[in-house]
Amino acid sequence: MEEKTNLVESLINRAEEYGKTSIELLKLKAIDKSSDVVSSFIPTLAVILFISLFTLILNIGLALWIGELLGKLYYGFFVIAAFYGITGIVFHFVIHKWLKRRISNAYIRRLLK
Repeated sequence: MEEKTNLVESLINRAEEYGKTSIELLKLKAIDKSSDVVSSFIPTLAVILFISLFTLILNIGLALWIGELLGKLYYGFFVIAAFYGITGIVFHFVIHKWLKRRISNAYIRRLLK
């Protein structure tokens, strides 16, 4: 009888250790995945920042150049603003859902990798 009790206690201890190890493994996997996603996000953010600055300076230059061609500098800014307004509307109605799905799928793939 005492031998059965020792076997049950041993089994319970092993099950408890297994549960703790499984939880620790899940924590480590979650940390690994989140650090992978964050580490890939930061360089992408830096590239987006540089592209944004380039685009901003290019747009200011184009607006000044177009304004000079049209006779008044602020006309160039109106032309650039109209271009981005039309582009934004087209983007919203045509590309928005497609791009959202692509980004979502890429994020999920990265998490499940």
